[in-house]
Amino acid sequence: MSAAERAERTQLADTVCRDAYTANGGPDTGIALVAVGGYGRGELAPYSDIDVVLLHEDDVEPGALAEQVWYPLWDAGHRLDHSVRSWSGVLEMAQADLRVALGMLDARHLAGDPNLTLRLRTTLLAAWRRDARRRLPELHKMTDQRHEVTGELAHSSVPDIKEAEGGIRDATVLKALVATWLVDASDPDLERSRQALLDVRDLAHEVAGRASDRIAPEHWEPLAERLGLDSGLAAQVHVRELGRRVAHLSRLTWRRVDAVLSGPAVRGVRRPQLLPLARGVAASRGEVVLDGKVAPGADPVLLLRAAAAAAENDLVLSPVTAARLARECAPLPDPWPAEARDLLVRMLAAGPALRAVWETLEETGALALLLPEWEQIRLLPHASVIHRFTVDRHVVETCIEAAALIRRVARPDVLVVAALLHDIGKGELGEHCQAGEPIARRIAARIGFDEVEVELIATLVRWHLLLGDVATSRDPDDPATVAAVLDKVPTAEALELLAALTQADSLAASPKAWSSWRAALVRQLVTRCQQALRARAAETTLPRPLPPLVEVPDAVWRDPRQVGVEVTPTEDGSRVRVVSGDRVGLLADIAGMLAVQRVAVRAARAWPQDEYGVSEWFTAVEDLDARVLRERLQAIVDGRIEVSDRLRRSLPDRLQPSVAVRPEASTSATVLEIRTEDRPGVVHLVCAALAELGISVRSAHVATLGPQAVDVFYMQELGAGALSDARSASAAHAVRAALVNDAG
Repeated sequence: MSAAERAERTQLADTVCRDAYTANGGPDTGIALVAVGGYGRGELAPYSDIDVVLLHEDDVEPGALAEQVWYPLWDAGHRLDHSVRSWSGVLEMAQADLRVALGMLDARHLAGDPNLTLRLRTTLLAAWRRDARRRLPELHKMTDQRHEVTGELAHSSVPDIKEAEGGIRDATVLKALVATWLVDASDPDLERSRQALLDVRDLAHEVAGRASDRIAPEHWEPLAERLGLDSGLAAQVHVRELGRRVAHLSRLTWRRVDAVLSGPAVRGVRRPQLLPLARGVAASRGEVVLDGKVAPGADPVLLLRAAAAAAENDLVLSPVTAARLARECAPLPDPWPAEARDLLVRMLAAGPALRAVWETLEETGALALLLPEWEQIRLLPHASVIHRFTVDRHVVETCIEAAALIRRVARPDVLVVAALLHDIGKGELGEHCQAGEPIARRIAARIGFDEVEVELIATLVRWHLLLGDVATSRDPDDPATVAAVLDKVPTAEALELLAALTQADSLAASPKAWSSWRAALVRQLVTRCQQALRARAAETTLPRPLPPLVEVPDAVWRDPRQVGVEVTPTEDGSRVRVVSGDRVGLLADIAGMLAVQRVAVRAARAWPQDEYGVSEWFTAVEDLDARVLRERLQAIVDGRIEVSDRLRRSLPDRLQPSVAVRPEASTSATVLEIRTEDRPGVVHLVCAALAELGISVRSAHVATLGPQAVDVFYMQELGAGALSDARSASAAHAVRAALVNDAG
């Protein structure tokens, strides 16, 4: 099937319609026979309806002409979708019914008065452009509702080649969007993909022997034969690639439409405004672009920086920018630097915004540079009917589900990377969990995880089906069941991560895969395993290593109210060491200073040394000026700068912070564990809230793991000693309130 065959079918239908009109005395003025919809576009499939309108002037009565035209067409066996409309009636219907307006945009003259058809086209097109700002939100809603019902052409198990997201209907809607003149969706791939989808639809009709736009599983093999492909799988990949391309262009165009509609109506061309997002990356008109201050060839991390910024800010990753970075970026070293690994994690943990960014990386070829192993699962159908998506889309959905669970785990970076890699073995021969383990190990090492973390990720990939299988087939109260699980997942950290991955994987497969019954069984099994691990734990713990002794600066030695700041370059940033007289609130001031300076903290630790407080802060920022930091910190200590006024939140957390007291973690202090979205000022907020209660932070351990800050504070009363239960509860409440109020 081809465009030439569709043109031939259309020409034959045109001849039949014209003959029926003229043979029954159709006039040359005042009445016109008009083709609309797919027939108007000249895209008749073998079993398509002939969609026609008999249009007449308001003062012309068509009489019995309509039936005289329709009957010969019916008698000839044609499927007919017909109507009779007056001029004013058509205009009223187009205003009232969006579907009518869209169909009439493709009106084509068949017979009768050509001026009437021309006037119809120009009038409706002018109205479409005039009313675009009012009508496009309705069209967007109608499109989204259709997608909810039909799913995605690229990933549905039984795709609808016409109505599904990325199907022929979406390509037609894109043409209507371009006709508004509000956005430009012109792309050579769009028309090529649309024509190729029309070819597939023609063949699907031929295979099914009827007007069926859904491709059933048994139709892939005969469809492949007609497409000249060697297997049904190859046919699936071909069709799904077309659908993915159209869906990608559709989503981008709708994002641009939304940006236009949300802004003021302007005339002329305005220079785009650049809003800095990260080094070398800015936002412009809702898309992430380069700011022109960095050369891609000199910055191998720039692609990931742009992708992470787009995902975290729910913006479009400009396809032009992504394609350029794919061509020009220097290759990432093996292993990746810490910044690259952190950016990948932040992108994976961004939630639903990951879909569009990941799609752009795929469509522009950029993903192949970051994860070449992705090719083996790209558009791969699932063997299990419980899965609603192809393997690649299921993996992305698992990352999205895992992003909602990162507050439950201490290592969110490991969780989201394991989610990304958990089905990477499905493109290999044999059992996919076993096949995926060595692949995941290689990728994790390349990304830059250390040996322990690599082993943890490989364990999660190897056993990601373990909890679900055991919970539904074995007695979780049987010690042998618990022993079998812990033989494969021997640590509390791995068990915690595996439980979260199990839930994310199941939710991504289908709602039925994570029923309340199944979830309860898994929770029961995990609880039994956690109890067994606590029972195995040793009664004593190893003594904590003593912190290093540091030299107290002369100014601080003479006056403990002064501060000393020392900056030391590290392999991937800087270490900032601060020494001052020990007091409640010192850490809050230091953290506030770094936040005001927009210095992101990767990790930190603090400890007392005699009457002084010492802290070290590790950051990815290079070339920090110790003199500037000391002066800014001294101004905060002296009250000349109010930190809270400088740290205004503009966006809320995607997830509520988690604040928990860990009474088992220490016998000499009370341990407060906080998991919250990484952002400037978190440590300041926590320490300031504790200082207001007169609680001393004797030790702080701050770590940034992807998008999540995992901060642990060892608290004591001013006279030393752990907090009472009541004081612990008050501290947790105050910290939680500070974090929630700041995010709101």
